[in-house]
Amino acid sequence: MRTELAFSANDLAQTRFAVSPMWEVVTSLRALAHAPAPALHRRWAEQVRPRLASAGLDCGRLAAMVPATGHLPDFLNPTPAGPSPALADELAAIGATDAEQVRTDLDHVAAEHGGRLPARLGPLYRDPAGQLPRVVTEIQAYWELALAPYWARIRAVLEADVFHRARQAVEHGTARVLDDLHETVRWDGGALRLEQRHCAVERIDAAEGLLLVPSAFAWPRVLTRSLPPDPPQLAYPARGTAALWERRSGPGSDEHADALAAVLGRSRARLLAELDSPASTTELARRTGLSAAGVSQHLTALRAAGLTSAHRAGHAVLYARTAVADALLDPARPAT
Repeated sequence: MRTELAFSANDLAQTRFAVSPMWEVVTSLRALAHAPAPALHRRWAEQVRPRLASAGLDCGRLAAMVPATGHLPDFLNPTPAGPSPALADELAAIGATDAEQVRTDLDHVAAEHGGRLPARLGPLYRDPAGQLPRVVTEIQAYWELALAPYWARIRAVLEADVFHRARQAVEHGTARVLDDLHETVRWDGGALRLEQRHCAVERIDAAEGLLLVPSAFAWPRVLTRSLPPDPPQLAYPARGTAALWERRSGPGSDEHADALAAVLGRSRARLLAELDSPASTTELARRTGLSAAGVSQHLTALRAAGLTSAHRAGHAVLYARTAVADALLDPARPAT
């Protein structure tokens, strides 16, 4: 199916970008719906799936709304109020969705199952007002386990993409930006054409411009949301996503490692190197041979210095390196 967005000069001038946590929630759920996960995100999925299972989080309802392919409920991706909305604001918008919109979206989901709504979505269809707060709670729990420990890394990639495209717009114009988003997206004489399946509409009058949303997990597709009078949204794979889950080693040379240890202390430098992926105090103690109490003390100091962040994941707390710490370990990598 082909989607076509018709633009006026005014619409083109209103094209804007946003970094949306909820788009990452939705697209990452779609990545997990594949077994195995897409190769690009397999390392992330291998870390997250056991964590979700260990926490006992029931993602059944979210999985029913976000299958591996097909229609996505529009209410899960409210229009961002600004260029970088907080997850809490997006969740508040989801919780305030009117019942008619929820049922309309779920009717589209049912249509892709031969007219039968998945059983896990029945309570939401019958009582949107009563069930939406539970959906919001489920999304928040999923975020804390699957995305929050990685958010600084993900956000840096998304913001770098926006910076690149903003510069591209200044140097070459918005039309070049649109034509360069994805191989299935083509700018053609006043219209943006998308050539792919599972597009909800055949033609959209952009009217309020276009909202472009870079996404780490949208790859290899672009995804759309069209719900007038809101501006249409297009989520596309962000530049740099291919390197997102690459293993980030410790200091690149013995000389640099010694210098870093001299500044931070050898144990703290070792802990930063071990935080290539988020880990708990217990896991870090096991890896390094340090006591759990010692690891906790070092992590507290590193967090106070802005080098680590802490994220509750079920009953555990996971620690992650910040972009500043990544830059310390790899001077060639700029901090963001």
